[in-house]
Amino acid sequence: MSAPAGLEAAARGALALIGDGARVGLGTGRAASAFIAGLADRARAGLSVTCVATSEASARQARAAGLRVVALDEAGELDITVDGADEVTPDLDLLKGRGGAFVRERIVAAASRRQVIIVGPEKLVATLGATGPIPVEVIPMALGFCTRRLIAIGIHVAPRLDESGRPFVSENGNLVVDVAAATPFADANAARACDGVVRAIPGVVDTGLFFGTAEIVMVGHPDGRVDTRRRPH
Repeated sequence: MSAPAGLEAAARGALALIGDGARVGLGTGRAASAFIAGLADRARAGLSVTCVATSEASARQARAAGLRVVALDEAGELDITVDGADEVTPDLDLLKGRGGAFVRERIVAAASRRQVIIVGPEKLVATLGATGPIPVEVIPMALGFCTRRLIAIGIHVAPRLDESGRPFVSENGNLVVDVAAATPFADANAARACDGVVRAIPGVVDTGLFFGTAEIVMVGHPDGRVDTRRRPH
């Protein structure tokens, strides 16, 4: 299924940032898929790139389209990572991971000189967590312990299930729970405070809250217009 016109337009905007010889991190999800398809078109036209994928799905798509995909250790420092997001605030903080790849997405973004996010306008929110729960990846043996700790600090916890109704297992072999604070975050400081408390629980691997990682967010609209937002330096 093709991506909406807005995501296609945002993907084209991100493609303009890719130079010959670039080492490119590939995100996961519908927005990233649109970018991968466009990057493959440019590669067939002569652009040379080396890619690192954040999921097996993105790696399969990229390889099938003829892109060179290598492990992060082989690539070294990346020039740019292009990915989507589930939520974007006005200061470009992100909520990611409703597709389940957020731990690898964070690692690849951290290994990149810049992270560019492509979204549609429906992903713009005033505060993180506005449209749904926050994913948290947990080591399997710690699931019960982490769940009890989260509930004790007033956080609602729902185990994530896959399409067959079994516990969702990440590509890292861990479990994912979806959590929500008792009250909506008032601001970015409240979101950061909650993130710190959750990360401090032994057994928690990561959360889907991304603070200060995105340099540019490209918001693609259905009419093809792209609104480019940059993080102030």
